[in-house]
Amino acid sequence: MRRAIFLTLLLLPIISFSQGLITNTINRNTTTLNGTWHYIIDPYETGYYNYRYEPYDEQVKNDNRAFYNNYHTDDKLELVEYDFDKSPTLLIPGDWNSQSESLLYYEGTIWYKKSFDYQISNPSNRLFLYFGAVNYKAEVYLNGHKLGTHIGGFTAFNYDISSIVKPKNNYLVVKVDNKRSKEAVPTINTDWWNYGGITRDVKLIEEPQSFIQDYSIQLKKGNNSIISGFVKINNVSKKEKVTISIPELNINKTIEISTNNDIEFEVKAKNIQYWSPESPKLYAVYIKTDYQTLEDQIGFRTIEVKGPKILLNGNPVFLKGISIHEENPMRAARAFNEADALVLLNWAKELGCNYVRLAHYPHNEHMVRLADQLGMMVWEEIPVYWTIDFKNENTLNNAKNQLTEAITRDKNRACIIIWSMANETPPSDARNKFLIDLVNHTKTFDNTRLISAALETHNKDGVQMVDDKMGEYLDIVAFNQYIGWYGGSLKNAPNAKWDIKYNKPVVISEFGGGALQGLHGTIAERWTEEYQEYLYQQNLKMIDKIPNISGMSPWILADFKSPKRLLPIIQDGWNRKGLISNNGIKKKAFYTLQEYYNNKKYE
Repeated sequence: MRRAIFLTLLLLPIISFSQGLITNTINRNTTTLNGTWHYIIDPYETGYYNYRYEPYDEQVKNDNRAFYNNYHTDDKLELVEYDFDKSPTLLIPGDWNSQSESLLYYEGTIWYKKSFDYQISNPSNRLFLYFGAVNYKAEVYLNGHKLGTHIGGFTAFNYDISSIVKPKNNYLVVKVDNKRSKEAVPTINTDWWNYGGITRDVKLIEEPQSFIQDYSIQLKKGNNSIISGFVKINNVSKKEKVTISIPELNINKTIEISTNNDIEFEVKAKNIQYWSPESPKLYAVYIKTDYQTLEDQIGFRTIEVKGPKILLNGNPVFLKGISIHEENPMRAARAFNEADALVLLNWAKELGCNYVRLAHYPHNEHMVRLADQLGMMVWEEIPVYWTIDFKNENTLNNAKNQLTEAITRDKNRACIIIWSMANETPPSDARNKFLIDLVNHTKTFDNTRLISAALETHNKDGVQMVDDKMGEYLDIVAFNQYIGWYGGSLKNAPNAKWDIKYNKPVVISEFGGGALQGLHGTIAERWTEEYQEYLYQQNLKMIDKIPNISGMSPWILADFKSPKRLLPIIQDGWNRKGLISNNGIKKKAFYTLQEYYNNKKYE
């Protein structure tokens, strides 16, 4: 494994430097900046470009017309055409779409401003500004100084603000742009709501001059009695001793660090209680230096494939799953806190799941932390979705960076067993090269987990074919299929013939169909609960006969918002494939799948 490197674009005099992603912020000394922030809607980006369409932050001379300057004057004759303090407010974290009716479909730029005071507790300490996620492009300014630009709507980033922050009257301004573009990841066309805004926690992190920035502490691949990994100290100025302590396992491993590079370690462990859905054991782990002790809660387990089986801690496991979007359907908004995560994962537990697919992007850290605690295995993926610009080198680098940031944040979570590279991407030479690059990139950071992608099938002479070339490079052959919804006969579905090229575990990453909760009829009427229930019954009979089947994650746990779903009365901007309605009411198909999972035996 290796740490992520986050590159900051500095367009003003160099005052603040990127220091790489700080992990495990939940257990650090932090101060929240969540709450109400003032905002200005700026569809023409007036606060960023002058009338010659030149960015203010690339000009030699400072210009008070730039919104990031938060300019005020007592001169009643001076022309000033913005004022954050007189502008409305939004709650952070949160998307702007669900907080204002006028912003429901808005895609463009909104400027956010937050004022705060902060007194550093020790003059020698350092202060970092951390964002859990901003969708999609964030340009961040503190007290008029540009900290950097971050691209990607679902991963964390941070900046060192030690030399800029003041005890009083700091103003933080963030330009957020959620416009879709062909070159982006995801690209223009998706089947979920493009929530804009600062959608996850914003916090200040105070650290010593030299501090524990990142680490990996997991079982060594191929050996269930050796714990290995690395520790990264930021700003090493002399030889440092670092101790990895796991009291319950009587482990105290001390290593020496004398550079800013990752220092790797191994330590033997006895009598490990392995993490599993039945017993999600998490150990208190401490990383200690002379000036800091950082705690984490880490589970240890092995995950591997052997022929057509998935082995968890050496034992075959069937992935009884469901796909989930990062959305609170009852609030019709981006999920952003621990309570939202608990609602979604408890629904999955009630369904009988031991596994969830977090689609189609990295979810909030609350989700994976709670999955660790609840014993829910996780598929995590990046938004390489549908028709990405596979020939574009910048698009590839963007995808790699999002993958890197996701792995960096979540690599110590036992629940994550699969890194997914993509969803429903059309095969081509350019696409294959793109995804193979992502597979190889992932392996350089983490060789302990499985790699997959949600592929597609095609029909040849009445046989469902799974022969995508990418199957050669994946540990699990996963694919989406919608027999009975996007074609095919439900009546004949149980007798469907399958030709799967690879002798590897097979996971049905998606299947399903829509129903409006409360709409009843016969199995011959689309959109009724009865039709959806019948679709699940017939698909489950079919899936049981698929060679090498090792799991599934039907589409989807709950109804979710999508601008593509426009049928009046039935959809009204919602994808209705959920087993639970946007009012939190379970549909008939929920109980069909629940019964199947409760009776499922697998060896």
